[in-house]
Amino acid sequence: MSRRASTAGSQSSLREANRQLVVQTVKRYGGLTQVELAEATGLSQATVSTIVRELYAAGVVDTVATTRSGRRAQMVTLARRVGLAAGVQIGHRHLRVALGDFSHEILAEQTLPLPVEHRVDTTLDRVALLVIDLLERVGASLGDVVGMGVGVPAPVDSATGMISVEGIMPGWDDVHLGQVLSKRLELPVYVDNDANLAAFAESTVGAARDRADSLFLRASYGVGAGIVLGGQVLRGFAGTAGEIGHLTVRPDGQPCRCGRRGCLDTVVGAGALLDAVGPVPGIASLRDVVQRANQGDERCGDAIAEAGAVIGAALAGLVLAVNPQVVVVGGELAETGETLVAPLRSSLARHALPNRIAPLEVVRASLGTRAEMVGALALAVQSTDVPLSVDETVDVEGLG
Repeated sequence: MSRRASTAGSQSSLREANRQLVVQTVKRYGGLTQVELAEATGLSQATVSTIVRELYAAGVVDTVATTRSGRRAQMVTLARRVGLAAGVQIGHRHLRVALGDFSHEILAEQTLPLPVEHRVDTTLDRVALLVIDLLERVGASLGDVVGMGVGVPAPVDSATGMISVEGIMPGWDDVHLGQVLSKRLELPVYVDNDANLAAFAESTVGAARDRADSLFLRASYGVGAGIVLGGQVLRGFAGTAGEIGHLTVRPDGQPCRCGRRGCLDTVVGAGALLDAVGPVPGIASLRDVVQRANQGDERCGDAIAEAGAVIGAALAGLVLAVNPQVVVVGGELAETGETLVAPLRSSLARHALPNRIAPLEVVRASLGTRAEMVGALALAVQSTDVPLSVDETVDVEGLG
């Protein structure tokens, strides 16, 4: 092979690698300006501009005029024609299903209440029906969906898509969730813990977007944490990383679903909060406690504040172990704002070593209770390979 041919081949390979880099970066963050793309990829602005033109002509990306710091800019997103993604959050008491595109925009969503200890077969049937219903609502078909992400409130072995700790979701332990849904809908399905998905969402498009290392705390019917280090979710072996809800905080405490006693979930979970508030007319669920606290009910506010202090003390060990830049607090309890976050922040500061060089921040999730859903959509998107050519008929002259 001549030196000229070798050089030409190397340049072609480099251009291909750079295009892939740009696509993967846009896919991760949902949308970036060309200046932000250059910063995120390390490529020159001229190179990014050329690649964006090529990808636009190939139908892979779309652009729209926007502003950054008072200046005009071009926002780059993956084109909707690349496909849609489905996201599912299966909670202890609710089911949420959404359709989104590769820019992380939710196009349609539906939420349904679920009974206590809902059956796996009935719940997965509802998931499949809701996905079909949402597709009809937006005028799309299953053929337009590239994949589905599913979040569950339990540790998940990503290799099998199965819940890896028995007893946390009774009746769900031996079910290959991803396989069942994949057969029903003929889609690739990816399953993860809900706190992991929320952590990923907040680290890419939420409150921790500018931080490489973060913790997401999900305070809801139970407590869990998602860990992001170097921009990657840390799941641990068989998916049990971050399961702080099953840290023993009261050895002689109440029995937990996991089979042990005195876990954090038994002290600050929904059942414990309802017990702390006591029998009060009109308060029968965690949602009721949150709403009453936001309306100024002292008993509910005090119960949530005490839960925040206990969570902060338990979280301190994890903070010391991974040394994040920020803790993002989400889940239903975070809807009470500083009622939960202030005592959590104070307790965490008392129990963790202070870092004078880079003090730990504790903030609310910017995506609110949608963090898990956005993360489920992002999981499907990130697990899908994007072709470098979708539609050769796009008019490149339309790109400003």
